[in-house]
Amino acid sequence: MRLKGTVAWVVGGSSGIGAAVARELACRGATVAISARRNDQLHDVAGGDMLVVPADVTDPASVSAAAERVRQELGPIDLAVLSAGYWKQMDPADWDTGVFDEHLRVNLSGMSNAIAAVLPGMLLRRHGVIAGIASLAGYRGLAGSEAYGATKAAQINLLESLRVHIARTGVRVTTICPGFVRTGLTAGNRFPMPFIIDAGQAARSICDGLERERTEIVFPVRMALLMKAARLVPSRVWTTLWGSVPLPDTSPTGRPDRDQRKQGAP
Repeated sequence: MRLKGTVAWVVGGSSGIGAAVARELACRGATVAISARRNDQLHDVAGGDMLVVPADVTDPASVSAAAERVRQELGPIDLAVLSAGYWKQMDPADWDTGVFDEHLRVNLSGMSNAIAAVLPGMLLRRHGVIAGIASLAGYRGLAGSEAYGATKAAQINLLESLRVHIARTGVRVTTICPGFVRTGLTAGNRFPMPFIIDAGQAARSICDGLERERTEIVFPVRMALLMKAARLVPSRVWTTLWGSVPLPDTSPTGRPDRDQRKQGAP
């Protein structure tokens, strides 16, 4: 995919990977629009060089209206990067159904709302790319990540199912699975984060993968290989391994809790 000259909409572009991807797309010549709830942060990211369109991914009407504004002001959307996300660790001794449901609303329904806002137009034009940011946390169950990991696994399946369903339409679906990414949100983590990379490096990996028309963009490579290998570990062995590991304080990709819910990027 040639990014130069494309109209790209980053849903969840106010911070983290989403903000870095928006900047990288602009550097590569794309015309970029960014959406999230936090208007001030969106303008900081845009720096006057991107179209700022506030939206809440949990509200289908808000996302649909934002997509329509992007189309009206910039033209048909060639690339939609769906990066809005929510993370909060689950406590099995104090199971919070509200927290679980918030993961569903933001991570899963939010992605569905964004797809609904762009897919019909792409199918009509028989052109476009939907790039959804899931996570390596969706590969296996991780302690403390019952809600987050479940929605990440669901996103991976959603994107693959959609890719198979529309394979002959000219519209492509790309699944993006980051590992640990260094942001302000991961700075206070009190557990090891192997192979952690900067948000800028993550954005370059994503944009490189999009230009190469990759079906799946997974990084960093060593973390990706580790998690792919983990899929082969028998369930009983996996449970035993995790039984001796203390619960972490945040998610595998460093996503924030409710107070810092981003419809910025992972």
